[in-house]
Amino acid sequence: MNEPRLLVRDLAQLATSASRRAPLRGAALSEVEVLEDAYVLCAGDTIEAVGRMRELRALDGDVREVDGRGLCAVPGLVDCHTHAAFAGDRVEEFSLRAAGAGYEELHARGGGILSTVRATRAAGENALHRAVERHRDWMRGHGTTTFEGKSGYGLDRDTELASLRAVRDAGGVPTWLGAHVVPPELGGDADAYLDFALAEVLPEAAQIAEAADVFLERGAFDVRQARRFLEACRDAGLALRLHGDQFTEQGAIPLAVELGARSVDHLEATGEEGIRTLAASDVVGVVLPASALFLGRPMPPARALVDAGAAVALATDFNPGSAFCESLPLCCSLAATQIKLSPAEALAACTVNAAHVLGRADRLGRLAPGFRADVVLLGVPDWRYLAYHLGGNVVAGVAQAGELR
Repeated sequence: MNEPRLLVRDLAQLATSASRRAPLRGAALSEVEVLEDAYVLCAGDTIEAVGRMRELRALDGDVREVDGRGLCAVPGLVDCHTHAAFAGDRVEEFSLRAAGAGYEELHARGGGILSTVRATRAAGENALHRAVERHRDWMRGHGTTTFEGKSGYGLDRDTELASLRAVRDAGGVPTWLGAHVVPPELGGDADAYLDFALAEVLPEAAQIAEAADVFLERGAFDVRQARRFLEACRDAGLALRLHGDQFTEQGAIPLAVELGARSVDHLEATGEEGIRTLAASDVVGVVLPASALFLGRPMPPARALVDAGAAVALATDFNPGSAFCESLPLCCSLAATQIKLSPAEALAACTVNAAHVLGRADRLGRLAPGFRADVVLLGVPDWRYLAYHLGGNVVAGVAQAGELR
């Protein structure tokens, strides 16, 4: 027996990016199609039709109707950069940092990423699955219907693979952050760690993950090491991502362009040459304003990137240490107030362009026939409240693959 179609009717507004290209750049990033008094019709997990109520034809068969009066609909939000697979917390570190300790100082003292590595290794696979499911539900409560989740808090074979399975089994898009930092047992020997990771973890990680990621930064991995890691991952069939220019420029953008990476993420330290290089490439710059805010770092130059013609996506960087924030609406507010993107640009950056980073722009990120039926209902009179209401609870409901949650 066929499931009834889902009709969300009488919406105050329906807003989605107007262009059908991906990724969006320049003026196209700010072009939003807004329908007043609108509807969305879903058949199974796919959008069948969108339009104005006056255009809605009589529907045959079994239809479940949802009253959308006073609500706005936007596409399901796509969080293309999270570290959802972790155990424990870093609240003590947060308190120390609030009292003046620096991020790199805490890392050097055995805190930072390494403290989460210890907690995640100790948790076990079942607890890790429960943690990722909990984090997924937090994100979905803020309108995220698709999330990418990285490993990188195991840095051993079993925990890295368990992390990837936990993300996959929770419905996320798994990324092997196999080169996050050097685990403590190797005494800072990054090359020895890569020998291990590429020989012992990559073969199985490549069967679970869709992409590989590396932290190219002072105190983590340099350009030579990052190139070695990424080339091996590319040869194993994984798409490529980079953490780059978070604290210092170490060559992440040129390497990302050279290797044809999907994205380079962070960019808080990116200068004018990096902006020009990224804008002239097919690599997406993923900006993470919650991370910059949480660490008290300079904001990424998103306005300059967009004006230069770069493709830009927006994500939370959800993690326990440097961005304990699962809310893309809050990141849209930060995008508008801190990095000077318009609400329209922010919406495109965390829908169409984020979906492109994950290789899913053909089916995610838009409210249009043929796309997956991921719909976020905002309990507000104007879709721009997504960015306007700083920290507000604007999400009234979520349909994921046509199922109301």
